[in-house]
Amino acid sequence: MRDALDASSQRVKAIAQRVSGATLQNQSGFALPDGTTAPAAVNLEAEMTSLADEQLRYEATAKLLEKTYAKLRLSLQSR
Repeated sequence: MRDALDASSQRVKAIAQRVSGATLQNQSGFALPDGTTAPAAVNLEAEMTSLADEQLRYEATAKLLEKTYAKLRLSLQSR
């Protein structure tokens, strides 16, 4: 489960990197900044959907992990 949390965290960081790489150009919309990378459109709706999906998965995995640790603690305390 920890691996799932780590993988989710990496995916969220990748989404954040793509979105943060977007800059407001002439207040007309988002575009990637000029530089060595080729310009590409950033689909904010798709990125936000991906982020919401990852957040839900992360929270579900964290709750499962919390329950597992609670059971483990209870088992160790009852010995």
